Amino acid sequence: MDRPGFMAALVAGGVAGVSVDLILFPLDTIKTRLQSPQGFNKAGGFHGIYAGVPSAAIGSFPNAAAFFITYEYVKWFLHADSSSYLTPMKHMLAASAGEVVACLIRVPSEVVKQRAQVSASTRTFQIFSNILYEEGIQGLYRGYKSTILREIPFSLVQFPLWESLKALWSWRQDHVVDSWQSAVCGAFAGGFAAAVTTPLDVAKTRIMLAKAGSSTADGNVLSALHGVWRSQGLAGLFAGVFPRMAAISLGGFIFLGAYDRTHSLLLEVGRKSP
Repeated sequence: MDRPGFMAALVAGGVAGVSVDLILFPLDTIKTRLQSPQGFNKAGGFHGIYAGVPSAAIGSFPNAAAFFITYEYVKWFLHADSSSYLTPMKHMLAASAGEVVACLIRVPSEVVKQRAQVSASTRTFQIFSNILYEEGIQGLYRGYKSTILREIPFSLVQFPLWESLKALWSWRQDHVVDSWQSAVCGAFAGGFAAAVTTPLDVAKTRIMLAKAGSSTADGNVLSALHGVWRSQGLAGLFAGVFPRMAAISLGGFIFLGAYDRTHSLLLEVGRKSP
């Protein structure tokens, strides 16, 4: 991937990530509190729905930039074989690689953010300091495996579906999709992926919010899922599914639409520059 393409992916990904995380933060807080083991009301209800926003604001640009740089690079690297039937597989591999890299930034930000969301009276920096003091660096990466196990299936559904919908729409209208059309495809792909991966999101939330030293805090996803199933059944496994679908559908619209638009603009500026 050439330098203009690299820079365009970095900046466009970062802009898209910040836009989504800040606009949709209240929905994310409601989802987290619905999935919290103490229940929605005890976790804060509708009070202080911007608790934890500094963590999201700091982490969103580098997290999204890291994802899209990796995603675009792996797509470019695998482009040597242009067989159309392999295209979805390339998008799956690119998205999976992007998630593994992005989660190195996303997980610490997510741990601090989610704990702030269920402890609205505690400052974000204090939560960050407490984690480092009580659990060290590994405390910031609690839930890394569960986040990867959530994000990779999510991306395996979302990104091939997004790319396929864009290709279908382009074929139907006989020209490349506009940014708003890409955004609509992103909304549909994101909402569908969000619905089917909600149980993994519940497990990730429980692991990140668990008390240090508890069995759930060990990070075993199957054990966390079993615990939720045993205590709350199917409703517990799909706790927060509607705000999650709403947030990710809107997020997909903003995120992938903003990414496509910013990426195209930056490449156009790069071509015009001497």
